[in-house]
Amino acid sequence: MNSKHPLREHQLIETRRHFFGKAAGGIGSAALASLCNENLFAESSSQTANPGGLPTLPHFAPKAKRVIYLFMSGAPSQLDMWDYKPKMVDWYDKDLPDSIRNGQRITTMTSGQARFPIAPSIFNFKQHGKHGAWVSELLPHTAGMVDDLAVIKTVNTEAINHDPAITYIQTGSQLPGRPSTGAWLSYGLGSLNHNLPTFVVLHSTVNGGFGGQALYARLWGAGFLSTRYQGVSLRSNGDPVLYLSNPSGVSGELRRKMLDQLAEFNQERYDTVGDPEIQSRIAQYEMAYRMQTSVPELTDISDESEKTLEMYGPEVKKPGTFAANCLLARRLAERGVRFTQVFIRQWDQHGNLPNDIRRQCGIIDQPCAALIQDLKQRGMLDDTLVVWGGEFGRTIYCQGGLTKTNYGRDHHPRCFTKWMAGGGIRPGIVYGETDDFSYNVTEKPVHIHDLNATMLHCLGINHERLTFKHQGRDFRLTDVHGTVVKDILA
Repeated sequence: MNSKHPLREHQLIETRRHFFGKAAGGIGSAALASLCNENLFAESSSQTANPGGLPTLPHFAPKAKRVIYLFMSGAPSQLDMWDYKPKMVDWYDKDLPDSIRNGQRITTMTSGQARFPIAPSIFNFKQHGKHGAWVSELLPHTAGMVDDLAVIKTVNTEAINHDPAITYIQTGSQLPGRPSTGAWLSYGLGSLNHNLPTFVVLHSTVNGGFGGQALYARLWGAGFLSTRYQGVSLRSNGDPVLYLSNPSGVSGELRRKMLDQLAEFNQERYDTVGDPEIQSRIAQYEMAYRMQTSVPELTDISDESEKTLEMYGPEVKKPGTFAANCLLARRLAERGVRFTQVFIRQWDQHGNLPNDIRRQCGIIDQPCAALIQDLKQRGMLDDTLVVWGGEFGRTIYCQGGLTKTNYGRDHHPRCFTKWMAGGGIRPGIVYGETDDFSYNVTEKPVHIHDLNATMLHCLGINHERLTFKHQGRDFRLTDVHGTVVKDILA
């Protein structure tokens, strides 16, 4: 028979890999099961494919049911927003002392500079809230709700360039290929809503575009987990999800019949080759069908009161803006979406920082505060964890030309600021301290693995026990590191 014949091609699908895979899952498993107590197994393959999450989770009573992660891609300057350093005024245009840098790595963008002149922040800081947290004039709305936040000034990372740094904080590894945080939660905890994805990603426009550092799909991907756990990106223009609407002439009833028939074909194929991704594809088709009704209702904000819309600011009615996405994040949380990631770019301010950071803070300040207030007044903040921040911080020394009114800042991974609020987090605190140059941590460091471990803890997960065996070893979000930061827990 000709090897190109379709029947022959179908027969050849039974490759060595499929044969040994089936043998390992059949005869080998049966033999092993006869020798071992099945309770000794960490999880079965059926549990791994369970869209409802693992039966062993949560490990303990969670404080949070869901997460909204506001990610400032490009690394906002902690020096100009949160980490007040008044002594630096006297250091203007003086060189960063070698004793402060202490031979630490710097990027190639400033390594060739003849000197590293100190650039104090030109923005005014004031104390706010019951505990007198210092907040920049750039964030007047956020300053008004600082008593609801835990401001962490000592987050740190090893990565010094954007792509490995954002990959690191999102997946626990600087190298691509690991599951993202949202994928881990989707895998471990499952969904709270049958009609929407467990993990949703929102991309925010700036001045009508995106700009800034590119964001790759692996940042919300599933890595070596099943693709059913990856994030679903909602678009700001047209259909929120591509091809979600039925084509002209195709009714809902016809689409249902088509999916039923397709599911039968896919099941036959799965029975033949045993590829678990086929089951994932079936589940994704079914989710897409349910989303045809749920997503239009989600994105229709006509039922929101004018008072609520005003709270988020003037751009809330423009799809794709950060304000609109913050409101949408709240609506997703209401509907049981487990993990919502809101990205906004253009924080990579190597030059002209004062003007650029004014613009960016003007975009995010009111919506961030509104989101916290909105969740709080609806009784949702207690079980919704909100996280804000970027992939690293910014240097005290100037990149490029320095004047009294203008400067740039290079990447700085040694210390930067993030804040957390809501489910399980102690409100109204400032955690950790940095030196006078906001260059090194002096008290209470928080590595990004610690941050992720703490986030998982709020969701009732022991970060050391949420694992997946891949290539002969157990992987987890925090790799082989991470300590829960108990001092910031409620």
